[in-house]
Amino acid sequence: MFKKLFGAGGGPKAAPGASSAANQTINAMQSLAEREEQLEKKKLLLEKRIGDEMEKAREFTRQKKKSQALMCLKKKKMFEQQLERMDALISRVLEQRNMLEEQQTTIGVLGAMQDAAKAQKKTMQEMKIENIDTTLEEIQEVGEQMRVINEAISQPVGGFADMEMDDLEAELAELEAEELDNQLLEPAPVPAGKAPAQGLPSVPAGKVAARPAKTAEELELEALQAEMAL
Repeated sequence: MFKKLFGAGGGPKAAPGASSAANQTINAMQSLAEREEQLEKKKLLLEKRIGDEMEKAREFTRQKKKSQALMCLKKKKMFEQQLERMDALISRVLEQRNMLEEQQTTIGVLGAMQDAAKAQKKTMQEMKIENIDTTLEEIQEVGEQMRVINEAISQPVGGFADMEMDDLEAELAELEAEELDNQLLEPAPVPAGKAPAQGLPSVPAGKVAARPAKTAEELELEALQAEMAL
């Protein structure tokens, strides 16, 4: 059982001295466990004898047999003393077992830590600077290859590949010039707030001819017409 718990006989091979010490520890723990089991059995037997002597003492007391009752009590007392010593022995055995188990656990943890330190040291020895540089160069080379591949994929193919960009740009310039001419020929829009009033005659362009001044006769005639109208 203890060999399974603490790994004796398995895992990485240890030094001969260390293996012998581990086997001795496991054997000692197994021996202590057997002794503890024997002591527990004796303890149960003593507890039974104490109970039996107590029952006998009660029975003799009921029968008024004082001497026999006292003898039973003496035996009971002797068994109780043995039981106390048995408890002390069991405690010592259990304490020793726990110490060995803790020691074995500590040794196992330290061994695992030593193995881990050795593995780390070996890894650092294998991971050289030139290997790191080589790996970085390979990564850079792969990235450059991917860039070339992406540029090749993005190039136009088929009918688009045969088109000249100069011809397309010239045609685009002609379209832009034509659009500009069309915009210049369109009449300028009239502002909405200054539209001419509907129904009013348009003012002819150029200078308006001045009306000739009235003569004295025309003025006198107009005055007479006005007087007759009154």
